[in-house]
Amino acid sequence: MGGVLTVGVLALQGDVREHLRALESAGVDAVRVRRPAELDHLDGLVLPGGESTTIVKLARIFELHEPLRARIKDGLPVYGSCAGMILLADRVDAGGDAIEATFGGIDITVRRNAFGRQVDSFEEDVAVAGVEGDAVRAVFIRAPWVQEVGPGATPLGTTSGGHVVAVRQGPLLATSFHPEMTGDLRVHALFVRMIAEARQLD
Repeated sequence: MGGVLTVGVLALQGDVREHLRALESAGVDAVRVRRPAELDHLDGLVLPGGESTTIVKLARIFELHEPLRARIKDGLPVYGSCAGMILLADRVDAGGDAIEATFGGIDITVRRNAFGRQVDSFEEDVAVAGVEGDAVRAVFIRAPWVQEVGPGATPLGTTSGGHVVAVRQGPLLATSFHPEMTGDLRVHALFVRMIAEARQLD
């Protein structure tokens, strides 16, 4: 199939506009997604950073939770950044806090707020497999890390401290950092390539 790819950004809460701009710069038709019917014509979807528990609650209110879980299970390419990584994880260590069921899809256990609170935000260069050129300047804001990688998932990048912060499983991609905040489009470009590959396999 040809034509321009249509990639949605889940627009319930979080840094939606930044992802829309990054996707448009990567050459796709980027659209906001708030309703179940808006999932039907997507080639891919981005789950933005924000507050994971809030996004889950809003997804239930907007009746998106189960349709989105179903689309992911059916093979929709999805990229999650920061809170989006939590939402794509099959298992979450919430540090004692309660979190409702995520969308799931990636065979990982993540720890919420693993790097600390907002005041502990930091930047670091991270080499990400599949991203050409220099390491990615990664921005971590109340970010998770991957505590455990199951056999279904592949780590793509780690911090200098050895924590996995980028992972892939089939058409699903997740980073604990925010590439949409730096103007570096290479992670989004990797995701767009993953969507194109998935379309060729259909």
